Amino acid sequence: MEILTADPARFAELPDYPFAENWLEIDLGEGHRARMHYLDEGPKDAPPVLLFHGEPSWSFLYRKMIPPLIDAGFRVIAPDLIGFGKSDKPDDIAFYTYDRHISWLRQWRDAVCPAPAALFCQDWGGLLGLRMVGEEPDRFACVVASNTFLPTGGTPSPTFIAWREFAKSSPDFLIGALIDRATVTPRSEAEIAAYDAPFPDEPSKAGARAFPALVPVEDGMDGIEQNQRAWVGLAAFERPFLTLFGADDPVTGGLGETLAERIKGAGDMPHEILPTCGHFCQEDRPAELAQGVIDTAKRAGFLA
Repeated sequence: MEILTADPARFAELPDYPFAENWLEIDLGEGHRARMHYLDEGPKDAPPVLLFHGEPSWSFLYRKMIPPLIDAGFRVIAPDLIGFGKSDKPDDIAFYTYDRHISWLRQWRDAVCPAPAALFCQDWGGLLGLRMVGEEPDRFACVVASNTFLPTGGTPSPTFIAWREFAKSSPDFLIGALIDRATVTPRSEAEIAAYDAPFPDEPSKAGARAFPALVPVEDGMDGIEQNQRAWVGLAAFERPFLTLFGADDPVTGGLGETLAERIKGAGDMPHEILPTCGHFCQEDRPAELAQGVIDTAKRAGFLA
């Protein structure tokens, strides 16, 4: 297996992404190591908020949310998961597992932000982040979740089955075009190119192709037992927990209501289904999402 590194030239002219690079070396397992890229903006002594992206995006997705969060008084920290963005990319699809992604992200969290933090998570950012909340609830001051869930088996929807098969076998796995189709507002050519930047060839897409098949949506899959255990802590999470889901997301419809019903801290929160909002809500409704994080953190007493 080869660990691929990103070509800096492909990231030379990203629109609305003036953020400094930060790097941490991660132990991938089996003798492999890789560099993980992350953004770390705002005062280092400010209350931290973690922004976890999903599939097949990267921290570029948060460029519109970061400025208002900084203005509100946050330290904003957004990693690129291993296999995504500027982070290094193992080129073997089989090397990526749910538990390994948890391990890699936890290594990063322990090194970069060990103190309690607010969390915003979407898509696979929630499959990772909500698992971490359930396993270590005291490390999270509050949570805002959008278009995500913590699955424990069952029967996947036809929409998800089609997406899983497409990611596995489609010869035209064009990341920028996928992001564009999964938003309600159109992306510019420069934005589409930015989403394509981390993925210059087929080997670099191994992590993106792997993710859909790792979602434990069918009985017997890896991750179900771990998520079931995490749900005990997640359901008992007492701090403010807000759901802001997209009305036009065909993948996660109804899951926001399920989170709100099952998690203790979600009671009496102003949950909302955002209109004109697709799966990649950070593109369609960045102002509303950022304000949701700000209001939730203030409700938790985490942000002045």
